[in-house]
Amino acid sequence: MSNSTQDKSDKVCVVVGVGEGLGMALALRFAAGYKVALVARSAGVIDRTAGEIKSASGVALAVQSDATVESQIAAAHERIVRDLGPIEILIYNRGRRPMGRLMDTTPQVFEETWRLHTFGAFLWARQVVPEMLARGSGTILITGATAGIRPWPTSAGFAPAKFAVRGLAQVMSRDLHPQGLHVAYVNVDGGIDMPLLRKFRRDSKDEDLLKPSAIADAFWYLAHQDRSVWSNELDIRPFKEKF
Repeated sequence: MSNSTQDKSDKVCVVVGVGEGLGMALALRFAAGYKVALVARSAGVIDRTAGEIKSASGVALAVQSDATVESQIAAAHERIVRDLGPIEILIYNRGRRPMGRLMDTTPQVFEETWRLHTFGAFLWARQVVPEMLARGSGTILITGATAGIRPWPTSAGFAPAKFAVRGLAQVMSRDLHPQGLHVAYVNVDGGIDMPLLRKFRRDSKDEDLLKPSAIADAFWYLAHQDRSVWSNELDIRPFKEKF
């Protein structure tokens, strides 16, 4: 059956970077209409979330892979295509956020952060784009952050990485939109309601934070825009957030 006549349930969405916050919410949301591959370096969250999807009659594949190692990405891609099928949507959702001013940030932390946020997105895009171009359809969504637009003094490692991946998304949008592929950068402008953030911001009210499920709904909307109104950037923030 050709891809143009497949049901969405026959199509594949890959979420790279599945942790307890947004990554999990993205996997659960897209499992409503896609076979989902959940990719992360450690097994815990991806195995648990894949099990939840399967228990709800969805299709999920947990894949351990380091997003900064090209050989591991190639192996993960090969397994996903073999076990699930061609990839329709790639969501690159790396979230490491080291804190530190210039002199607090080591060269190692700076490089590792860039590799995780920018180099990994570049490598994953290079894996999926050829098959998308051959098919004439596909979507790549990249999770951004406030620091990629309006950095803090303590974002010496994080902000340059997010600025870079935002630039990559813009380059890919200009390159690939005319060829039928949709690329968008999502500026998550605010704290995400997840266990780790709650640990450090105990005084936060529910309304102060972005709900992971609501962010995932915004990603779903982007992924299903009509091509006559494709966005290449989307800002999402709590109604109380200053900008």
